[in-house]
This record gives sequence, C-alpha cells and structure tokens, in this order.
Amino acid sequence: MDPTHKRDVQENMYEKLASKYGMSIEQAKANVDNVVNMAKEVGLDYQMETLILTNTFDAHRLTMFAKKHGVMKEMTERILQAYFTESKHIGDHHTLTELAVEVGLNRDEVANMLASDEMTEEVRADEQTAKQYGISSVPFFLINKKYALTGAQPTEAFVQALQKVIAEDEITVVNSEDAGICDDDGCEIPKK
Repeated sequence: MDPTHKRDVQENMYEKLASKYGMSIEQAKANVDNVVNMAKEVGLDYQMETLILTNTFDAHRLTMFAKKHGVMKEMTERILQAYFTESKHIGDHHTLTELAVEVGLNRDEVANMLASDEMTEEVRADEQTAKQYGISSVPFFLINKKYALTGAQPTEAFVQALQKVIAEDEITVVNSEDAGICDDDGCEIPKK
C-alpha cells in the first residue's frame, strides 16, 4: 500500500517500480516476471501487463469493514484476485462495492462506508504498526514479531526461516535428572 499513490495512476507497473527503486525498466520487468512465475507455480494467474495501479486505501478500509461482518478473508481474497488476475480498478468505489456484494456484504452499507471516512482510523493504525516494524513494501512476512521475510520468496526461504524460529524457540531443560514429576494433582518432590 502506497499512501502517496493517486487513485488514477498514469504509469505502468514497470515504470513505477523503476522510479520507486531506482532500477531500469528491464530490471523492473525481470522482477515482475519472477513474481509472475512464482505465482504460476502455486496456481495463480497474475496479469501484471494489464494491472491497474491505484491507491488501495479504500480497498483496505473495505477489508476492515468486511472484518466487522466476519468475511475479511473472503473480501481480501476477492480484492487480490480482482487486482492481480482480473485487472480491476480496486481504487474505484463502484468496483469495490461490486466485489463486496459478491462476498455477501450489503451494497448500500458498503457504498455508505466508502462515501464516508469510516474504517479510516483502523487502517491508519495498521499503517502505524507497519511503520514500527519497518515495513515499506509487500509482500512482507513477520514471524513471531521478530523475523521478517520481504518480497516474493521461494518456499525454501520460508522453510529455512521457520526452522530457525523453531530451533531458537526450543525449550532446554536444565537439571532434568533431579526434576520432580507433576500431574493434575501436584508435583512429587524428588528425594535426595
């Protein structure tokens, strides 16, 4: 989410990435191709050539609204599919309203929410949390509020990160030979 984006962005994905990260258009295309290939490996059909860049703040407000109604996961998945696969304009209120109706939300309630500033504080709080963790791009994965993986990563990177977390979080029992036995009735004190 880039809060500086306008609702209607004139640049394409490659131009935006190149200017944001100081890379060439060719490098941006190679990075995007990598993401598309990784998505393909897990059955996703990303259409980055026709993707419509936009400010996603209202889409985030809609997901928070959906959370109140118990369908945040469904709303998030629908928005992501609309954006990455169907090249829908997810900064447009009409588009967001139609997507919300598809997941079972009330059309009038969604339209009223989008026309107001409802859910703004919730999204701003999430932005603040992201800032505290140093998150400046997506995807960003935070494990145990301690380990971070940024960007599109292969499965092996996640496996290695999780193995590291598990290894560091294992409990080491000290003086286990002298430990008492405990159950629901209490602990037996070892005899010395």
